[in-house]
Amino acid sequence: MENSGRTQITVTTTVNAPVEKVWRCWNEPEHITKWCQASPDWHAPAASNDLRTGGNFTTTMAAKDGSFSFDFGGVYTDVQEHRLIAYTMGDGRMATVSFSANGDTTDIVETFEAESTNPEEMQKAGWQAILDSFKHYTEAV
Repeated sequence: MENSGRTQITVTTTVNAPVEKVWRCWNEPEHITKWCQASPDWHAPAASNDLRTGGNFTTTMAAKDGSFSFDFGGVYTDVQEHRLIAYTMGDGRMATVSFSANGDTTDIVETFEAESTNPEEMQKAGWQAILDSFKHYTEAV
């Protein structure tokens, strides 16, 4: 990832599932809507994903009580099946997600450029919570 001068934040997990399953759960909208939230009082009511270099993605993230929602999205800059996804978010920040297959487990390393509104620790905790939700969901399906 190019260094834009922004702080880079990294979150990681190991999912107890083969990379093919991890890839499907990460990228297919019917799965994304089931795991893409940082806490139980949030959900992802909608997702679309054109998984290719130059393709767009959008996930609607919303409070379950209807008090707040926003769309998280961007454009893919590099897609390497079962290995790497790189994208530019709607606000211009860049992110990468790498998938490393280890038989029946998959390591995920997600690195993103920090935004300037919220403290970095809060951003890291939020992205880690979503990644933990992904791990829990993927291992359960």
